[in-house]
Amino acid sequence: MKTPGLNPYLPFWETVPDGEPHVFGDRIYIYGSHDKRRGTSFCEEDYVCWSAPAEDPGDWKYEGIIYKKMQDPLNGAPYAKKLPEIDLPMGTEEHPHLLYAPDVARGPDGRYYLYYALDFVNVISVAVCDTPAGQYEFLDFVRREDGTVPDVGRWFDPAILSEESGNYLYYGFAPEQKFPGMEDVVFPGAMMVRLASDMHTIVSEPKCVANGVDTAKGTDYEAHPFFEASSIRKIGTWYYFVYSSLQGNELCYGMADSPEGPFAYQGVIVSNGDLGYQGNTLAVNYTGNNHGGLEVIGDKVYIFWHRHTHGTAFSRQGCADEVKFLEDGTIPQIEITSCGLSGGSLPAKGQYQTYIACHLTEKDRTKVGQVVMCGPGEALPELPGEMPYITEEADGAGEKGLKPYIHNLRTGAAAGFKHFQFDGTETRIALELRGKGTVEILLDSPDPDEGTLAGTAESDSDAWEIQAAGLRADAGKHALYFRVKEGILDFASFEIHG
Repeated sequence: MKTPGLNPYLPFWETVPDGEPHVFGDRIYIYGSHDKRRGTSFCEEDYVCWSAPAEDPGDWKYEGIIYKKMQDPLNGAPYAKKLPEIDLPMGTEEHPHLLYAPDVARGPDGRYYLYYALDFVNVISVAVCDTPAGQYEFLDFVRREDGTVPDVGRWFDPAILSEESGNYLYYGFAPEQKFPGMEDVVFPGAMMVRLASDMHTIVSEPKCVANGVDTAKGTDYEAHPFFEASSIRKIGTWYYFVYSSLQGNELCYGMADSPEGPFAYQGVIVSNGDLGYQGNTLAVNYTGNNHGGLEVIGDKVYIFWHRHTHGTAFSRQGCADEVKFLEDGTIPQIEITSCGLSGGSLPAKGQYQTYIACHLTEKDRTKVGQVVMCGPGEALPELPGEMPYITEEADGAGEKGLKPYIHNLRTGAAAGFKHFQFDGTETRIALELRGKGTVEILLDSPDPDEGTLAGTAESDSDAWEIQAAGLRADAGKHALYFRVKEGILDFASFEIHG
């Protein structure tokens, strides 16, 4: 029996965003940044790796730490050659440069190459390992044979493709507002260079393959210009370049018949607030940045993306949802779900923890905007008073000694889960609640004027208690929403019975 592949696909306590999935052999490996739970900045931890059988992509195994930030010479690790020049101070044990979004490819020699940028140093580093999830060792910096780094584009968020035709490295960062000192710098967009067989020597000049804001005017990229988060895959006969647009919450893509592009803009694959899905103009979740890639797993293709927890930008979790291709190879935008890698709807009968919610909104949907964040060295602002969010608390009986739950569901707030397959015999539901209030259980819409009322539960306790209620649902596929009619509640789990 396969393991349910829910969203997020890793345990609730793990925070690996910027996920790049790769199937090597018979397993899928996920490489990403590593946030700190309840973190105050991006990517505070060392790289870890998780893997799962390709035939059972819900059964994830922790492979451990595969690379540490202090292994990079720009953080003080030993290095015999001349270091590349950077605009920032060298990292130290007390103030290291952080490991930002990576990617991995199997090189022509059969070894595995890890590409990453240390925050904003404007240099790509490479580490290498004999196995996909072993201990990677620093190899070198990406630069020309003469040791120089081309001053075209920003060396950030690398993506790597290694195939018979060559080795292709993609990178780039194209913000609308420039950092101090960069006001007159043009960032063309996503850039591509070819690498030699050593996997780190540049053998071509940088080429723009997807337009950023500085070059997008009058092109198909104008409405959704490249911002960051390069990702590359070949699926069938097409090369797909996935990126985060200037909108931030969405992953867009371009297509080309060559890895050298340029990639023709095609559209949005996923938004972590479902913005744009079927014309939706109101977010179904508090949004933030996004990063991920496509991967073929068995007979399905998934887009990996990430969401935000704790109400902030700094505790992100990986999610995945299936994509469908049209005959011409294009991908219509998909909706975010709780189903993840499960391959279909979840069985309605069973127990589910609420951290798998794919819809989380306050009463005034127009105020469901971006999560809270701050700049380096700044204090994290307080969360908006009406904002519900996924968090956890100490619990000796819980996994890792923690209990996940949705906090601060106030009058009009809704938590939603997609999708469940009902057989028509479901008659009871039990909600694990804390606080005082009334919850309406709705099918197919969080709007009480549009959804079908399936039950009501009451809570009046400062401690966690199970509140049972009747349930009325026709057989079929339904989204399930829990809307607070009145009160303030925390919500940890629900269980549906026949």
